[in-house]
Amino acid sequence: MAEKTKEFRRAFLRGRRLRAILVGLFLILVLSLILVVQFLPSQINLQVGEVSPADIRSPRRITYISRVMTDEEREKSASAVPPVYDAADPEVLRRQLERLQSVFAYVDSIRHDPFASREEKENLLAQIPEVSLSSEAVAQTLDASDEGWAGVVGESLYLLDQILRQDIRAEGVAEAKRQVPSRVSLSLSPTQAALVEAWVVNFILPSSFLNPQLTEESREEARDSVQPVSITIEEGEIILREGDVTTPLAWEKLGVLGLRQVSVEWPEVASRVLFTLVMVTLLVGYLWRLRPELWDDSRRVVIFVLLIVVTVLAAKILIPGSPLFRYLFPSAAAAMLLATLVGAEVAVISTTALSLFLGLIGGVSLELTLYALAGGILSALRLHRLERINNFLWAGAWCAAANAAIIAVFQFTSAGDTLGFMSNLGTGLINGGLSASLALGGFFVLSNFIGIVTPLQLLDLARPTHPLLKELLLKAPGTYHHSLMVANLAEQAAEAVGADPLLARVGAYYHDIGKVLRPYLFIENQEEGLNIHEKMEPKLSAQMIIAHVPDGLELARKYGLPTTIREFIPQHHGTTKTAYFYHLAEEGKAEEFTYPGPRPKTREAGIVMLADGVEATIRAERPTSFEKAKQIVEKIVEARLREGQLDGTDLTLRDLDKIKETFLQVLEGIY
Repeated sequence: MAEKTKEFRRAFLRGRRLRAILVGLFLILVLSLILVVQFLPSQINLQVGEVSPADIRSPRRITYISRVMTDEEREKSASAVPPVYDAADPEVLRRQLERLQSVFAYVDSIRHDPFASREEKENLLAQIPEVSLSSEAVAQTLDASDEGWAGVVGESLYLLDQILRQDIRAEGVAEAKRQVPSRVSLSLSPTQAALVEAWVVNFILPSSFLNPQLTEESREEARDSVQPVSITIEEGEIILREGDVTTPLAWEKLGVLGLRQVSVEWPEVASRVLFTLVMVTLLVGYLWRLRPELWDDSRRVVIFVLLIVVTVLAAKILIPGSPLFRYLFPSAAAAMLLATLVGAEVAVISTTALSLFLGLIGGVSLELTLYALAGGILSALRLHRLERINNFLWAGAWCAAANAAIIAVFQFTSAGDTLGFMSNLGTGLINGGLSASLALGGFFVLSNFIGIVTPLQLLDLARPTHPLLKELLLKAPGTYHHSLMVANLAEQAAEAVGADPLLARVGAYYHDIGKVLRPYLFIENQEEGLNIHEKMEPKLSAQMIIAHVPDGLELARKYGLPTTIREFIPQHHGTTKTAYFYHLAEEGKAEEFTYPGPRPKTREAGIVMLADGVEATIRAERPTSFEKAKQIVEKIVEARLREGQLDGTDLTLRDLDKIKETFLQVLEGIY
């Protein structure tokens, strides 16, 4: 039996793994196609510099921030900033003064050379490197008296010092040389003044130089000071006339209006497929590890896949076509539906993946990614427990608040115009209401169409005023009380092992609903000492007892109970036997005393089966001590486990220990 159970579990896990892999491959294929394929054919295939073949008009009015115009204005502002020069470099002054002093020392040695002829002295002066003197200046230098020459040397050094202390740029050197005559001391003779000018102009160099770093920083500050340029395109406005050359601004307008042909290159195709592969692998891997039970519920898997694909497809069609849909697209509706129909944890991780897909579709936009992420996660968390319809209203309000916060973060300081900012803010608030409305409508359509029972429906079915429960109370009060006891046991046990306690409780309420048709057949509804089965054949009694299962299914269909609740009716007995009548009978086949099944397929159904058996046995045997009650619980659980009734429930031995412990705690409190 143990080996058979292990083999069944291995087969069960293989099937679960196969479903997860198939879902992952399907999502990778479909989402990759959605990201790569252009669903809305563009009207115009133009590039900058090409000639427009016809008049192109705007199909609608739109206001947007123009990157082309903003960049132009920023460059204009930057070009208006003059170059930034450093202050006069003292090193230039020091170097030129030292050089002038050394040249004058050399000239003085030539002037007093007793062995050189006049002609040789003139040649030596004319050959001084980087010094250009007229023949007249050379002659005056040689003819000057020592006293007169000393005055020239002193004034030249002083004047060069004063000039090079100023900020002289390369383009201002000529002007500085022209100013030398007017700055020579008036105490000098005209000949000395001419010599000072002739010598000093040769040593005037730029002393102030361009600082590229400070210049670029100043221009960058000028660029940053320019506010984004907002452009309004009116409906019907001509973007390009026939024969016009496509300018960068016109090309930008075509893109904003969704009129420009979008070309997808192979590197981009590869990157999008790789992005999809990574995201789907992470998403499916997360759910495989942390929500493995999801893969056992094909209906919830279908909803999960459907919402992911539809959301990405709708985003691909709507978001690139109009900037309005960047903030109006109700991505949070998918998060709300996943939270209510599949689970809040699945909704959060799926919303994270969807927000990244939307950010990619919106042009690798961090703002759009956070916009979808914040609104989706907050609304999903608000719907963690759906107990009232107005929960959708609050989820929409949370979504709207998150949308407004993200828009404010990204646009409050750089929106460009107040009107555009307020328009986007209003759209974000509308998005919350739109998402909640779509989620509410989708909730009723999907839950009814696919047959998923939701917390809201369970709460409605749990009302004592439900017609079927009222009928059970009136016609079979003993069964009604039994169902309440089973519900208490099942709810506490389900919570202990991480199953759905509300589903277990409601399933227990209706598991014996078939007894309404013939309540007198069941001991809990019989008066003391009056047992109708004492006068009947065991085989007939067994068949009449077993009939409460198909009777219950018929009543459940008549009253419109969800499929998930109807499944508790046959599964709470599984394929067990009516043991009392089977052992009482002297003849007959075992199949005639066996319930039709099937065996429990969910953890909740398995728990209700155990709770039903424990409650009925405890009520019949009435144990007088805790130890006797414990023996009964152990006996029931071990019998169901040995018969293989729990093989399809994914309940572990550790779970069964917790269930037994919980049953005993509840029974101790009751008895």
